[in-house]
Amino acid sequence: MLEGLRIASQHRIGRIVLGLVMGFIALSFAVWGIGDVFRGFTSTRLAKVGSGEISVEAFRGAYQNELRRLQQRARRAITNEEARRFGLDQQVLQRLITELSLDQKAKALGLAISEDETLRLTREENVFKGPTGKFDSDRFKQIIRDAGYTERSFLVEQKGSYLRKELTDSIVAGLEPPRLVLEALHRFRSETREIDYFLLPAAAVGEVAKPTDEELKKYFDDREQSFRAREYRKVTLLTVTPASLAKPQEIGEAEARKLYDEVKAKRYGTAEKRHLRQILFASKDEAEKALERLGGGLAFDQLATERKLSQKDIDLGLLEARDLGDKQIADKVFASPQPGFVGPIQTAFGFAILQVEKIVPSVFTRSYEEASDELRREIARERSVPSVRKLHDAIEDQRTGGKALGEAVKSAGLDVTTVEAVDSTGLDPAGKEIAGLFGSEDLLKAIFASDVGVDNDTVPTRDGGYVWFEIAKVEPARQRSFAEVKEAVEAALRGEKQQKALTERADALTAELRAGKAIEDVAKGSGAETRHVNDVKRAPHPELSTAAIVAIFDAPPHGAGSAAVEGGRLVFQVKSASTPAYDPASIEAKAAAEQLRPAFTNDILEQYVGALEKVFNVSINEHALQAATGGADQNQ
Repeated sequence: MLEGLRIASQHRIGRIVLGLVMGFIALSFAVWGIGDVFRGFTSTRLAKVGSGEISVEAFRGAYQNELRRLQQRARRAITNEEARRFGLDQQVLQRLITELSLDQKAKALGLAISEDETLRLTREENVFKGPTGKFDSDRFKQIIRDAGYTERSFLVEQKGSYLRKELTDSIVAGLEPPRLVLEALHRFRSETREIDYFLLPAAAVGEVAKPTDEELKKYFDDREQSFRAREYRKVTLLTVTPASLAKPQEIGEAEARKLYDEVKAKRYGTAEKRHLRQILFASKDEAEKALERLGGGLAFDQLATERKLSQKDIDLGLLEARDLGDKQIADKVFASPQPGFVGPIQTAFGFAILQVEKIVPSVFTRSYEEASDELRREIARERSVPSVRKLHDAIEDQRTGGKALGEAVKSAGLDVTTVEAVDSTGLDPAGKEIAGLFGSEDLLKAIFASDVGVDNDTVPTRDGGYVWFEIAKVEPARQRSFAEVKEAVEAALRGEKQQKALTERADALTAELRAGKAIEDVAKGSGAETRHVNDVKRAPHPELSTAAIVAIFDAPPHGAGSAAVEGGRLVFQVKSASTPAYDPASIEAKAAAEQLRPAFTNDILEQYVGALEKVFNVSINEHALQAATGGADQNQ
């Protein structure tokens, strides 16, 4: 056939016929959409961002590099199908779009960085430093080679990275989480309640009759899903917090006493207050002459009248030392043991004479001896904060190199904890809470959002620490048969009936408390004894269950309520509720701000990048994206 075509093409008529045939074939391809195949092979642009573009080759290289790093962390091969299921292609593409958007904005602003400065900053990166703490050329070459870079391509990438960082740092520089948010978080975490309570035992409503098989089968059929075997996960954990690294025994008495003197007024009582009145003078001589007249018997009110000042002008009110704003002025005003006149004192507005009209002494509820252990722990925790960060960086460097968590922590001299099986609520297969490990809902959510072999982000703790975890094994949930769970069904049915009767009884007792009856009398009528608990917070408590704590904080101050607990129902009355004043200088406030800052700045940057992408009118060639990751065929 080919020979026939060659002969035909040598004659004019043959060439015309061949031209018609080929034209018809091309038209057929266009009609059936085959032209897209040819255009796809010639197209090199995957996405357009303003005047810039992301080529298929650039995306494919970034995608393969990220896939290689993911495989190193998982220590197994990962197919393109798995990677796409995890959204790796979209993550890489979004990163490239973000970088290109920032690059164009940096260029528009005229930002630049020299090659010498790029080299200097690269040499200062901790990841490239050897055991001596200095730049290690061999380590540098090995790391970039493992990442798929040449030295030149890596420095080009670093140059762009530093410019983008310069731009983003300028956007979020100085940004702090709003004080309103921090105060709200402080109130939520720090509110403390005192309660009286008693336990209404299950026996208070008598024995529940044994259900029939028909009742049990119907109960199971109606609630079949609730008798599924839950999913359990085996987890390796490492917790590094200021509290876990703190060494309070190394804190001396002088340091602890100094902190006590600084905070005793805020935490352990009320500071001394003085009722002050003030008259300002333009010069020191004028103020000294006025002070002499006051010492000679002139009334302060009369002096104020002479200077045409009202009571509103001279009365400062009842103030603490810190309210004066100037330590030197406060020291002079609060040095006098008795009411009287103080001055002249130079202020920003002139020379002042103050009258101490009244002194309200300080009152403290805890002595230094009672608070010393707590203060030593606080100082030790604050001192250990840099060590937490240092350990965090050291462990992350090891994990970035592909080491498992257990291997990474050995170099830091730490030990991991293994939980053999835990469900999404923090319970073991026997239904018991795993104490001390799952105080944070964020940690449990992260554990059940992950999978075996996944390299997980750390979970921050409330006090500025971190928790690392790895999933070692997943035991999937499954449906169990009626015969398999018959005993559990009977226990659940009888328990439900008993709990219903118990709840009705507890509600009646709670109504008596709300009507004004003393809790001691209500408890006595139920054959129970009352107990008192101080310092109840929205946190794990050794005496109260999570459900009880939730109910306690759902009730208003001086209100009453009840909650289901092990062995019966807890009936309580809130005796008092208090929240300490927010202190932005406290360890807790600083830790909260530190934890919220990344999320706050990331949110600002996401909004900024999103606005840039709108300005640059980002467009994506979806077919080229699918083809670049080997997914085009699946979507045809």
